[in-house]
Amino acid sequence: MQRMIRLPVLFILIWLGISVLSGCSTSVEEHQYQRPKLDLFHYFEGNVKAWGMLQDRSGKQTRRFSVDITGTIQGNVLTLEEHFVFDDGEKQQRIWTITRHVNGRLTGTAGDVVGEATGEVQGNALNWQYTLRVPVDDTTYDIAFDDWMFLQDDFRMFNVARMSKWGFHVGTVTLFFEKG
Repeated sequence: MQRMIRLPVLFILIWLGISVLSGCSTSVEEHQYQRPKLDLFHYFEGNVKAWGMLQDRSGKQTRRFSVDITGTIQGNVLTLEEHFVFDDGEKQQRIWTITRHVNGRLTGTAGDVVGEATGEVQGNALNWQYTLRVPVDDTTYDIAFDDWMFLQDDFRMFNVARMSKWGFHVGTVTLFFEKG
């Protein structure tokens, strides 16, 4: 009897494992024919405004914010100055330095990014991955970001970033960008 119970449980566990892995299989290449085509440097050159929210792992909204972004380009380098204002009045600044490489590949650094961010643009999408050092109370946490941007039209772009720690989903950041 126990053997009969173990076999279905084993199949369920295997199915769940495959489901979880296939749920993470979205590739930026799947977007290569989507239009309009995203040119990250062109989109962020000049002034861009963004509005966003953070949600915890259960989907509960925990913070809202707005961002004023100024982008400047020198050769293959885009510098983004981001000024955040949160709903509780807190202000933050992040300065990204993003380098464009061949075949739509990007690398980037910022003061609170651990190591180097890596990404790739295909079609209307950018998949950007990095670890952000996030201060919480008297400590900091290194949170992994799987960041997706999707160009809607010449003026608007959507951004959804899945946050994880030790491989476990801890929250989501959603942003809406509008080019001025």
